[in-house]
Amino acid sequence: MTIPSGRSRTRFLVVVLALAALTVAGSVSVVTRTTNAQAAAGTLAAAVEDEGVDCAVSGLPDLGSLPTNAKLPDPFKKLNGTTITTRSDWRCRRAEIKELAEKFVFGEKPAKPATVTGTVSNSTVTVNVAHNGRSSSFSARVDLPSGTGPFPAVVVVGGFGADTATIKAAGAAVISYDPLAVGREGTPRNNKQGAFYSIYGASSSTGLLAAWGWGVSRIIDVIEQSDGRILKADAMGVTGCSRYGKGAFAIGVFDQRIALTMPIESGSAGVPIFRGIPGEGAQSLSSAYGEQPWLGDAFGSFTSSPNRLPVDTHEMVAMVAPRGLFIMDNPHIANLGPRSASVAALGGAEVYKALGAGDNITYWSDVQDGSHCANRPEWRTPLQNNIRKFLLKTGNEPGVIRISSKALGRLADWRDWPTPVLADGPTTPPPTTPPPTTPPPTTPPPTTPPPTGGGCAATVSVNQWTGGFVATVRVSAGTAPVNGWTVTMTLPSGASITSIWSANRSGSTGTVQFTNVDYNGSIAAGQSTEFGYQGNGTGAGMTPTCSTG
Repeated sequence: MTIPSGRSRTRFLVVVLALAALTVAGSVSVVTRTTNAQAAAGTLAAAVEDEGVDCAVSGLPDLGSLPTNAKLPDPFKKLNGTTITTRSDWRCRRAEIKELAEKFVFGEKPAKPATVTGTVSNSTVTVNVAHNGRSSSFSARVDLPSGTGPFPAVVVVGGFGADTATIKAAGAAVISYDPLAVGREGTPRNNKQGAFYSIYGASSSTGLLAAWGWGVSRIIDVIEQSDGRILKADAMGVTGCSRYGKGAFAIGVFDQRIALTMPIESGSAGVPIFRGIPGEGAQSLSSAYGEQPWLGDAFGSFTSSPNRLPVDTHEMVAMVAPRGLFIMDNPHIANLGPRSASVAALGGAEVYKALGAGDNITYWSDVQDGSHCANRPEWRTPLQNNIRKFLLKTGNEPGVIRISSKALGRLADWRDWPTPVLADGPTTPPPTTPPPTTPPPTTPPPTTPPPTGGGCAATVSVNQWTGGFVATVRVSAGTAPVNGWTVTMTLPSGASITSIWSANRSGSTGTVQFTNVDYNGSIAAGQSTEFGYQGNGTGAGMTPTCSTG
């Protein structure tokens, strides 16, 4: 795609609004932002690539049964037709959107291969992958800032993204990632090349963007496995412009360890909603699909009928929530689809808002320079703010939406769904086993004694698979309310926790103490709450104990 250069002198109407001001009607106003506590809730990346790996996703539609819908799909509505009601419900709703995005848009991004090894030095990250008898390798250059590590790092896709001088001056390292070594452009769809396709086959239906994301995930794997003296795996960002902006967006969407995602002028197959591209005069979907195998092979069925898609990019914006997202766009070049990109940001921001993380997203198209992929002074301060907040964890500047009047999208034109008020606490899941067909004994011996007085009790159920498990822990109050609880549990030898939800933890192995978070510390008499965690190894034989206070 060739993009013309030039500078526009057209005045801007700058739309500056807090994310909480985005109403169902799509009107623009300014109201009180989310609280600092809510904003801080999203400043840490997840500990694992995909927190929803244990979610049972069912009911994915078939290609031949997709209805036509000119409105954006409801990001809060589950595949079974019900709407999520709590913030904890979002984890498995996100897993559904991920499956839809892979099936119909990007192609599958496989999970971590059987073997990932490599090295981290002051100048290079090397990656070696082996899976199902196949192997591949690639590397990325590292450029450290001044000072003493370990450093947060921003992966710059194709060496072409946000201003690297500003990134380094803020205190973050730059990892120059060559995506073409992982998924090469200029290849036919039935003969894709690069490190990804050496593992999964040249005829894989997975597009380049998902393959590029797989490559960055393997870089993070290697950084996680290093001694941590040089780079910090829990403080990773990604940026890219144009085709590499498409890549940066996909990378942040599909790996929850990315703390800050920063796509720039990504155009068709990037941030802009697919449904809006035909009416905006942006690069057509058929052109983007045919120019390079960026998108998965299945997307070819939608290039002339995006209204049949059961998912759109506003939901991919939402998949980044509550992590940091800074979208930079160019209103001067209609071929980039900036109006459709602003709609995607506004739609995804509704999920950020519902999760209490409205301050963690920024969309900025209020720029005067019309040339493609220029380093713009308007972006320097928000870039610094986002690096401080999400990578250095020393700031708490709120995100903003600044949309140029040249490319002002209206979310109200594209949605027919409301934004629900999501409760803080988790819902009580249905039983994992069907009720007995005959009445149980009236006085069965309990496996865990019920709490008495003002005490609490904890029980655990484990979903085990080869090499890993998910544990769900129920904390119950006795005859008196509980205000604050601690559950202590000893993990089996070799087991380790990789991610956790609805609780804090003291460690990852051995004897671990789990404590309540803000929304589930108070339990009414006779009631219960739940938390869970995912781990490697076996979860068999764990016995939790509970104390209050």
